[in-house]
Parts: sequence; C-alpha cells; structure tokens
Amino acid sequence: MVTATALEERLRELAGSVPDPELPMLSLAELGVVRGLRLLGPGRVEVELTPTYTGCPAVGTMAADIERVLQEDGIPEVTVRTVLSPPWTTDAISAEGRRKLQESGIAPPRPGGPAAAGGPVPVELSLRCPNCGSTDTTLLSRFSSTACKALRRCDACREPFDHFKEL
Repeated sequence: MVTATALEERLRELAGSVPDPELPMLSLAELGVVRGLRLLGPGRVEVELTPTYTGCPAVGTMAADIERVLQEDGIPEVTVRTVLSPPWTTDAISAEGRRKLQESGIAPPRPGGPAAAGGPVPVELSLRCPNCGSTDTTLLSRFSSTACKALRRCDACREPFDHFKEL
C-alpha cells in the first residue's frame, strides 16, 4: 500500500471539491468518483476518476473542471484518467452526499445497494418521499433527468421527485 503525501492529500481534496455537473449540490468527493491522485513529478499530477456508469456524458466536464482547479492551484500538468474497475456503486456516495440529495428533493439510494440485499434489486421499491417522508410512492419512470435517477411521485403529498437509483 502506497501512502499519499500531504501534498497529494491536499490536491485530492481540491479535486474532490469540484461540483458534479449533473448534481451540483454534490462535490465529486461526496459522489465518490475521485478514486485517486498521484504526483508524477514536479508540477505533474494524475487523477483517477470513475464515472457513475460507462458512457456518463458528464465525465468530460468533470475532467476539465478537475484540471482547471488543479492548474489554478499551481499544477501545470494534470492528467485525468478514467478508471472503470472496480466499478462505481452508489455505496460510494458519502453520508454528507446522501444528506444533500435528500435536502435537494432527491431520494438518495439506499445504503448497501443490491449487493447488501444479497441479490437483484426488487421490482417495487419502498422509498421515502424527500418532501413529506411518506413511503407511499409510485414509480413513474425508470429514468429521469439523468440515467442515474428514476422519477417517482409521492401518493401522500402528490409531489414528483427524483430517486438516485442504487447501483
């Protein structure tokens, strides 16, 4: 195991502070997509980024934003490498990230995801409405504004809301 230097840890925090382009209430660190950062030499850094799913259209924007903040901090050569293994899962979202999703009216994924349940995701999910807290909700669409989210409606308060799907 390689231990990160203090500079690498500081730069990783800086890279992780970049807002997610699709969920701007979350930082990339809270989303759990910044997997690593290494100093390759003086003024040279490589950042490992794992998208929430293969083909995520936000990866290019994430990489450009990471490059920008690190270059503004004095690192002239920044390489952002996409890493697909191990794949990202919703378990990578921090507790703070889940809280921010909830505050933004997006039902966060349940901790543990399908692996913790020991198998496939149940067809019908019992989700808590982020607006009123009721679990009386209905799936309206398996996809919402992004492929990572489903569209649901609370049958108690009648408000539609996004659900960040478990992966």
